[in-house]
Amino acid sequence: MKFLKKSVIAALLVSGGLWLGACGNENQAQDQSEGTVLTVSTWNYETTPEFDKLFRAFEKENPGVTVKPVDIASDDYDTKLTTMLASGDTTDVLTMKNLLSYSNYALRDQLVDLSTHIKDLDTAPAMESYEMYNIDGKTYAQPYRTDFWVLYYNKKLFDEAGIPYPDNLTWEEYEDLAKQLSKPEEQVYGAYQHTWRSTVQAIAAAQNNKNLVEPDYDFLDEYYDRVLRMQEEQAQMDFGTAKSTNVTYQSQFENSKAAMMYMGTWYMGALLTNIDAGSTDVEWGITQMPQNEKGQEIQTFGSPTAFAINKNSKQQELAQKFLDFCSGEAGAKVLAEVGVVPSYRTDAINELYFSRQGMPNDEISQKAFEPDYIAIEFPVDTNGPAIDRILQEEHELILVGDESPTSAIDNMEKRVKQESE
Repeated sequence: MKFLKKSVIAALLVSGGLWLGACGNENQAQDQSEGTVLTVSTWNYETTPEFDKLFRAFEKENPGVTVKPVDIASDDYDTKLTTMLASGDTTDVLTMKNLLSYSNYALRDQLVDLSTHIKDLDTAPAMESYEMYNIDGKTYAQPYRTDFWVLYYNKKLFDEAGIPYPDNLTWEEYEDLAKQLSKPEEQVYGAYQHTWRSTVQAIAAAQNNKNLVEPDYDFLDEYYDRVLRMQEEQAQMDFGTAKSTNVTYQSQFENSKAAMMYMGTWYMGALLTNIDAGSTDVEWGITQMPQNEKGQEIQTFGSPTAFAINKNSKQQELAQKFLDFCSGEAGAKVLAEVGVVPSYRTDAINELYFSRQGMPNDEISQKAFEPDYIAIEFPVDTNGPAIDRILQEEHELILVGDESPTSAIDNMEKRVKQESE
């Protein structure tokens, strides 16, 4: 499994004279005596199972230490964390939700430089994830989980229709299956596609070896045409309904309202947690993302999640110990046991992951867990936030029918070019 590098982070971030201040793990000497509290920024703590599992496991390994979440609503996470850091917040460990926000914090010299430290760590099982955090030869975070997108499917709905479970589908086959499995009069659809622009744009870029920060978007046309066609044929819920009623992908899949749904591997842990809690009894499996042609290498997209140390932390030594635990083999075992894909992966970790009760461990599911290439969901770029906003706006205009794909793609290219001038 390899990551396709859509951009060279160093070149993007240092162009124009930007400078990244290096710093070591100085001033780390807070006493780690009994009663020490380590604070970690999180999002949606109660419904994100790996945070609690990692925290409790680290506490067990370090008696006298309490790991305390500084919890923020997921939708507000980066905005709130940016504000906190600008005001001198001293939260010890900062969770890097995505690469774009990570680069922003690093550029502002708000993260401890970990480059020298990680040279002495066993990072080989997570090397592809570490490479995505390289900024001009320096690393400011340690990845603990790496998610990528797969196709989830509802076994019961396939069985009721007498259709074999999906395996190595083309997009044409996916669309045909969705039409066969849909029962719109019962509000059951063959497929559910969530409202995020990545569900169209990121997978299209990954499978066409394109870069979303470069204003050349013709490759998106056939992907949008398919979505509009599937909406018209009622093979999937239309975007307008999903958006206006705030439909969640969890409710669609767990209430058996969708026979297929492509989503990130992060959903496996949450799905298993909900099954254990008795809130759903969905019978599910995973398979590879549909591809443009039969038999080609499996290309999908994804992104890592990491922990970083706040330069304002008063206990950087303990924070570093926490990062090493979570990003290494010990943390990987904790994550695998709850159905979360760790960045640190070996054959033994993979085996542990699929041994989790309720995890589908058939051959098709295991093949889905080993795609040939995983493209970065959105490349790091100094104009990234503005480009992201433009692409989201045009994405929505296409799917509510206010613009044709051709017109919207032209607008994307013009607006991104203007933003980059």
